[in-house]
Amino acid sequence: MAANPLNRFRNAWNAFMGRDPTEKYLEYGLYGGSYQRPDRTQLSYGNDKSIITAIYNRISLDVSQISMRHVNVDENNQYLETRKSGLNDCLTLSANLDQTGRAFIQDVVMSMFDEGCVAVVPTDTDVNPKNTDGYDILSLRTGKIVEWFPHHVKVEVYNENTGKKEKILCEKRSTAIIENPFYAIMNEPNSVLRRLIRKLVLLDAVDEQSSAGKLDLIIQLPYTIKGETRRKQAEERRDNIEKQLAGSKYGIAYADATERITQLNRPIENNLMKQIEYLTNLLYGQLGISETILNGTADEQTMLNYFSNTIEPILSAIVDEFKRKFLSKTARTQGQSIMYFREPFKLAPVKNIAEVSEKFITNRVLTSNEVRGVLGYKPADDANADQLLNPNIDTMENAENAEPEPDLEEQLE
Repeated sequence: MAANPLNRFRNAWNAFMGRDPTEKYLEYGLYGGSYQRPDRTQLSYGNDKSIITAIYNRISLDVSQISMRHVNVDENNQYLETRKSGLNDCLTLSANLDQTGRAFIQDVVMSMFDEGCVAVVPTDTDVNPKNTDGYDILSLRTGKIVEWFPHHVKVEVYNENTGKKEKILCEKRSTAIIENPFYAIMNEPNSVLRRLIRKLVLLDAVDEQSSAGKLDLIIQLPYTIKGETRRKQAEERRDNIEKQLAGSKYGIAYADATERITQLNRPIENNLMKQIEYLTNLLYGQLGISETILNGTADEQTMLNYFSNTIEPILSAIVDEFKRKFLSKTARTQGQSIMYFREPFKLAPVKNIAEVSEKFITNRVLTSNEVRGVLGYKPADDANADQLLNPNIDTMENAENAEPEPDLEEQLE
């Protein structure tokens, strides 16, 4: 949306202020300080204390590596060009004061996995979204939905002006609400992931109990303990052994020849590890990932399946909601859209890049300079390098259309 910079400055709107952000809000200076980054995503439900964090981080990192752009498309919904807009800057360069575009998308996916549903709030726009649908977004923030209403949601969003998270009421029509495509697997109360988390908590409790430093001894005394006097003698004998162990440099105590001491802190066999391994493999299968993806040793076919079954549904959920809420009906009619693009050579081994590049060029999909740009080389100065030409066919056609050279005898004559 083209606008006069002066008008944009006058009509700018902020979600926290509900008014012109150029008005005096806080005195300039250092305020709202914190020893930790306050806008960082804080995982809940025990997710930050288990292996689930590794899965969240791997998927969110892979999603953030896919480029999202605000683009123009033709009548067939084919990409034409990238638009120069504030929304495109948020997706590709800087989403807000604290996050780049890639860090913002990773934050969106992490929060979506943790909460099941996340809100993306346009905190700064050139005009008030309540007055018009034709506005440009200048900054975006990820927020936690704390309360639902028919046409509004109450969202907890980080306010960069105060350095604190605040609850604001947002309209659903101008707030992107993204639900986890794997909600039934990851966020339902009795889902596979929640069951795995509970098993991991139990395993941690058993480990803490076994490593608490207790000896768990049973002392068999040479007399029966039925009366009060014998019971007191047994208590005194136990206290005596405890004092010996605590006061000894190497933890050594003595016992009478008629006494028998039995140690109980041997490892207790349970099937927790088997259940955890079963639930982990089940979760991997339902999410479409594997251990090779997490440790970075997956082959090309595994990564393609991972992208199709795991990454693509998440990307589509984000892009479709952004397109639905951040682009008006008029903008969509004019050919505006939000699309994601994946690097074609990203999964190709080095030995196959030449073969893949040749196929793209000979089939007139990419020009030579476009392939050089993907590989990180500067454009060539040749004029044909910017044209969709097949070097093999076009060279033969040029050779056939060229005039034949005169014979040597004719030249001599």
